[in-house]
Amino acid sequence: MSVFHDEVEIEDFELDEATDIYWYPCPCGDRFEITKEMLELGEDVATCPSCSLIIRIIYDPEMFSNMETISMPVKTSA
Repeated sequence: MSVFHDEVEIEDFELDEATDIYWYPCPCGDRFEITKEMLELGEDVATCPSCSLIIRIIYDPEMFSNMETISMPVKTSA
């Protein structure tokens, strides 16, 4: 079981639109980071690369669900 330093809502994170990385300041001076792709996959833990702290992200997974659908050609029998 992980011990979280804190639980933070996604709305409190900043988004770097160039890299699609959400970040939140860490007490050590660095920052917790998580990618948009990780959120789409249902990940809810962000880590700090400089220290051992981790935080749990509170968010609605539906906000990040990949709504892209691929149309398959329909075969008809003659």
